[in-house]
Parts: sequence; structure tokens; C-alpha cells
Amino acid sequence: MQGLHLTADLRGCAAGRPEMIDTASLRRLCLDAVAHSGLTPVGELFHRFVPASAGAAGEGPSGITGVVLLAESHLAVHTWPELEAATLDVYVCNLGADNSARAEALMDALVAAFAPARIERHAHRRG
Repeated sequence: MQGLHLTADLRGCAAGRPEMIDTASLRRLCLDAVAHSGLTPVGELFHRFVPASAGAAGEGPSGITGVVLLAESHLAVHTWPELEAATLDVYVCNLGADNSARAEALMDALVAAFAPARIERHAHRRG
């Protein structure tokens, strides 16, 4: 059960950035970053939230939660355009192979894509 769990809280992300508000854009970003990092996607789910103030029309900025299930574990992204914030969560198991460098590459690619003004990152060795 050895693994590496990386988290990043991003602040000062441009609210109008497509990855913040468009499910297809966030999905494309995540899957491209996973592929480039050398990790293996095995499932995914992306959901855009409708803000309570927008009513039935779903107008205005609303965040997205996206999860990519990896053969090595998972990636989770949550966006809050109204707060100009996003959180990233990358966890990889290191049983049989050390995937730490791949996890770091995935996190670095996602952080760069959101171009935050401020970042709080943490790494936790598990197991």
C-alpha cells in the first residue's frame, strides 16, 4: 500500500478560463495530463454544478468536479470559478513500481494549466 498523495490548493485562477467552467475543457486537460505523465486512466466522471442563484437556466459561473480513476489510483479536480480557486488531488500507489515521478509530473502539468496566483502544495507518503 505504499504510495504518494499530492494535493494543491490553487487561488487566483482566472474565473473565465475554460477549464474552470467547461466540463469538456477540464476533461480534455485532465486526460491529456494523465497521458503525458505516463499514468493509466481506467475510468472518469466530470460533473458541472449549477449555482443556486442561476435558477433552471444554469447561467453564470459554476464549478466542476472531475475524477479520473487511474490503474495506479486517482486524480480529482474541483473548480470554484466564483472564488477563482481550484483544488487538485493526485494519489498513486507505488506497489510494484515507483509512480512518484509520474504523480509529480501530472500535478505540475495541472498547476501550470490553471496558472494560479498562489499555490499551497502538500505531499504525503502513504503506507
